[in-house]
Amino acid sequence: MNTEEILKEIAEQTAECMLCKLHYSRKKAVPGSGSPRTSIMFIGESPGFHENQQGLPFVGAAGKFLDELLEIANLSREEVFITNVVKCRPPGNRDPHVEELEACKPYLERQINAINPDVIVTLGRISMSYFVTNGKISSIHGRKFWSNGRMIVPMYHPAAALHQPSLKDLVKADFSRLPALIKESQETRKSNPNLSTTDKVEDQDEANDDGKTEQLSLF
Repeated sequence: MNTEEILKEIAEQTAECMLCKLHYSRKKAVPGSGSPRTSIMFIGESPGFHENQQGLPFVGAAGKFLDELLEIANLSREEVFITNVVKCRPPGNRDPHVEELEACKPYLERQINAINPDVIVTLGRISMSYFVTNGKISSIHGRKFWSNGRMIVPMYHPAAALHQPSLKDLVKADFSRLPALIKESQETRKSNPNLSTTDKVEDQDEANDDGKTEQLSLF
């Protein structure tokens, strides 16, 4: 199966998925959308009210801000792939439970493996925790890590900046660095095909503050 076929199959499977309790309140699953041939993938936390209605990721107020952020990075929705760690909306927009994250994990892993992006941007602390343990978004946002041979860049969720306007400039600055990070990741993967294939990395207090990537301890 090619990438398009795999993503289509995942979309069909999530629409009928009953692996966790989220399917009881689901109107539409939100598997993700965008280009299957992209070099960058954005992973949020979970669908919200509007996403549950339309079956598309980031279509509410946070989605409008995300569009603005993508423009800053010289990107568009058509050029990237956007999804969430869980594909159905948790009631009341609560955080996903552990069993819900585990139920959706195979879908997300298949998407990542099929698209094989050079850079994965996590939006929010929950998606950040999928790749980076013991990290605080306030201290590692915009930093780069390597996991499974891909560059991981944790960022604030767009909704956080809407709730705390003081974060907007930070988020915009992080997004402005994405073109350079994509280029760096592509060059690194090309020159070093045997990059570390650890499943997760662990944030360390002694990490450099100059923006350079370093080897982090294994989880």
